[in-house]
Amino acid sequence: MDQETLPPHVLMFPLPLQGPVNAMFKLAELLCLSGFHITFLLTDHIHTQLLKYSNIHSRFNAYPGFRLETISDGLPENHPRSGAELMDLFNSLKIKTMILFKDLLTSGKLNSDLRRPVTCIIADGSMGYACDVANGVGLPVIYVRTFSACCLWVFFCLPKLIESGEIPFVGNDLDRPIKSIPGMEGFIRHRDLPIFCRTRNLSDPILNLYLQNLPEITECSRAHGLILNTFDALEGPILDQIRAFCPNLYSVGPLHSHLKHQLLGQSSPSLSSSNSLWKEDMSCITWLDSQPPNSVLYVSFGSLAVMPKEQYIELWHGLVNGGFHFLWVIRPNSVASDLTNIPSELSKGTEERGFIVEWAPQEEVLAHKAVGGFLAHGGWNSTLESVIEGVPMICWPYFLDQQVNSRYVDEVWKLGRDMKDTCDRVIVEKVGERIDGR
Repeated sequence: MDQETLPPHVLMFPLPLQGPVNAMFKLAELLCLSGFHITFLLTDHIHTQLLKYSNIHSRFNAYPGFRLETISDGLPENHPRSGAELMDLFNSLKIKTMILFKDLLTSGKLNSDLRRPVTCIIADGSMGYACDVANGVGLPVIYVRTFSACCLWVFFCLPKLIESGEIPFVGNDLDRPIKSIPGMEGFIRHRDLPIFCRTRNLSDPILNLYLQNLPEITECSRAHGLILNTFDALEGPILDQIRAFCPNLYSVGPLHSHLKHQLLGQSSPSLSSSNSLWKEDMSCITWLDSQPPNSVLYVSFGSLAVMPKEQYIELWHGLVNGGFHFLWVIRPNSVASDLTNIPSELSKGTEERGFIVEWAPQEEVLAHKAVGGFLAHGGWNSTLESVIEGVPMICWPYFLDQQVNSRYVDEVWKLGRDMKDTCDRVIVEKVGERIDGR
């Protein structure tokens, strides 16, 4: 067979975390539906987790042009890859995985008579070394950013923030307006910047790690294009700012909604499957079925946050005292210590009005008629899913893009409330006022 007549062959390499992997799988499936051949590169650790709790292999068997490959992330299997140790993953990917990635592309392992050699690389934009590797083997690279455009623009403007003296943080007024981010004047405060921007020292190692590993302007201009999981009706003004630096910008979101639309009417298992790294507890859907419309607060803080036990207990008091029904996701290893010796009033209140699971099928939960609100970290996948389903958000951000997203949810999009830096049981109790119109 003349390989020139075969479809384009795209190698996709997501950042090995739940959110980016989930979004990139949806993009891969959309490309498969358009006839592309896809090689999807996962780290060994992520692949092992997916095999436990998802049907990735059987699902993508429906696409003859799709194949999975794996690569080491360079960390021991028992490494948590979250919380305070998350930066270990970024460093290992840059130092160790880059070499393996280049070897994979030059080894001939990806070649076959039934598909063309790799014609393009689509990689997470946080892995800048992908561009170096792609240039070395003569392949075009397109970056994907799986967080919001508004956060990406903040990263673009980090040099301006430093030049203007708005970073490092001086004084104690976190509500001081930020003036060095075009398009955000008038509503972005210092507390709305990513948490590392609160440093009081330019030599702060976390700030410098971001400056070194997220050189947005340089990397975007070296790549042949930039894909964002967003849409112009939501982030149009900021997308226009970014296009001045990245003219080949493709706003293709919301990916999860586009995929659902493409699969409607097909006898495909994809509508009832997931890309989850944890086992989804479907019993929560049965519980939701028994609740009145718009009566349940869904609570989930995503795949990376690790909080002290005291913070969880404070939140729990607010959920129980608020008098509303709640579905709460408490992910394994998301509490810094064991959740033991729980006060009896919390256990009793949960039995009466609550339901707790380790992981939930979030898209299905947010689409359920019983859900009237979403208390969340404000991660981008969660925000998009909530926006599409019309579920009001109450944002308690943790890190990265979540501080910026939560401000936009409240102040710009008017889709919910931002309660960063203020969350206690009294605040959570008042969340019930947004459920079912109370």
